[in-house]
Amino acid sequence: MAEELRDDAEIGAFLGRWPDLYLYEIGDLDPFARPLATYHGVRAADGRLRAISLLYDGVDPTWLLLGRDDLPAMEALIGGLQGLPPRVYIHAAPAVLPLLEAAGWRVATPSDHLKMSLRAPDRLPVEPDPRVAALSTDDSERVHGFYARAYPGNWYDPRMLATGRYVGLEEDGALRAIAGVHVWSTERRVAALGNIATDPAHRGRGLGTAVTAALCLQLRHEVHTIGLNVAADNHAAIRCYERLGFAVVADYVEGFAER
Repeated sequence: MAEELRDDAEIGAFLGRWPDLYLYEIGDLDPFARPLATYHGVRAADGRLRAISLLYDGVDPTWLLLGRDDLPAMEALIGGLQGLPPRVYIHAAPAVLPLLEAAGWRVATPSDHLKMSLRAPDRLPVEPDPRVAALSTDDSERVHGFYARAYPGNWYDPRMLATGRYVGLEEDGALRAIAGVHVWSTERRVAALGNIATDPAHRGRGLGTAVTAALCLQLRHEVHTIGLNVAADNHAAIRCYERLGFAVVADYVEGFAER
């Protein structure tokens, strides 16, 4: 039977065994994100946690299933959860998809993604590109307009600008590239990069690399683990991240699931 988990120390200890895999979910324990996160778990006979479910009520309800390779625990978790929305955005290991389908969930057109972690920070430049500057809530309208043309349909939560961990590269009075975070927690010592984009008319000039590098240089003094998720077929972005010292740590799938 799945039970709601309220002991953040216990949740953090379980997820912290694999920080490269679960840095988003660790970061969601931060007070900034915790009110939007609901955790459930299943236990072994001796009381140890075996798998965790996280429902994050963000841009779209997002359901994440966490437990490394313990498929029996995942099956018990999926079957034991009550009250999930009828339509959620799922993140799960590929091997979990058959378990979801057996429980009555249909995952429409799941897409392959990779989890990457900054494993070789010595590849970062010594100094950030001088054209890169911090963005704040004062830039909200400009940032929204940039994403509308450069990254439509992305998972941008405007409140994340309040973290102060968004940077932009500007030329001729216009934003050309932005890098930010989906998760940032100095308390939990993790950061997940997100919403990295370049103006389509200015791609191929290394601007996305410049903003990503600048943000990493800032974050590496604040957290222990820096990671990101990327579509497996986004080869240009993967090459960019690898040049900066990121390495692939796992694959997973994303997609809307309906019951």
